[in-house]
Amino acid sequence: MGRRLDFVIPEAYNGRKVIHFLRGEAGLSSRLTISLKYRPDGILLNGEHIRTIDKLKTGDVLTVNLPEENSTVTAVPVVQLDIVYEDADILVVNKPAGLAMHPTHNHQDDSLANCVAAHRPDAVFRAVGRLDKCTSGLVLCAMNQLAAAALSGNYEKQYLAIADGVYAGTGTIDKPIYRPDPMKTLRAVGETGESAVTHWQALATDGKCSLLRVCLETGRTHQIRVHFSSLGTPLVGDDMYGSTVNPPDRAALHCEKLTFTHPVTKEPMSFSAPLPQDMQTVVDKMTFYK
Repeated sequence: MGRRLDFVIPEAYNGRKVIHFLRGEAGLSSRLTISLKYRPDGILLNGEHIRTIDKLKTGDVLTVNLPEENSTVTAVPVVQLDIVYEDADILVVNKPAGLAMHPTHNHQDDSLANCVAAHRPDAVFRAVGRLDKCTSGLVLCAMNQLAAAALSGNYEKQYLAIADGVYAGTGTIDKPIYRPDPMKTLRAVGETGESAVTHWQALATDGKCSLLRVCLETGRTHQIRVHFSSLGTPLVGDDMYGSTVNPPDRAALHCEKLTFTHPVTKEPMSFSAPLPQDMQTVVDKMTFYK
């Protein structure tokens, strides 16, 4: 069975077209709206088939029947999912470091997508934003097309990072990022790149390394890692970008907080995930700023 969603039309949409509500309040993408209007039961008004150009009245019940979907990814429970929140429309998981987001040529069956397919075979894996394989923390997954469209670009993440250097106060790194070699994932700072802005706040230090809270204005690949490396302070453990400090044995980066509006209920939602032990061990030796 696909996902059925019933919307009671508010006064603000009285006399307006169905398409306006679907693309506005309901949050459907243009592509999904077009596909649904050609399905006999795709879009119903008070139980009857309706055209997207027809008018609505306050109190009408507009029904959207999303088509049934099945995962195309091999279901393999590589790790037990650390589920932070789940309902029919979204799934929030705390991803461990070392687990890739999607299957790759050399790793077909050991990704987060494989784990989610094993847990929710009735849904297609749609990660709203991604984390690097080495990064731990919160990942938001949309469980249907409507949720994916509504959440795209409409979420905020907050990270904790450990940089190999002493930081105090707050700051912003505004440096474009580009890909020097299209055959490699490595990124670098350069004037020919795309705009990239990173904000940071120093939380603690041991006199050599610093714990930072990091927020992004842009979401470039490896952005946090590249930006701090460009300042001569790569993330601890990140040998791809020049770190020679261990532990942890991976880039010390964790998505600790995730905030968004639920795609269907419109409730504000906020989740957090504690530092994994490999990063916590380093932080335990630090002194926090007052």
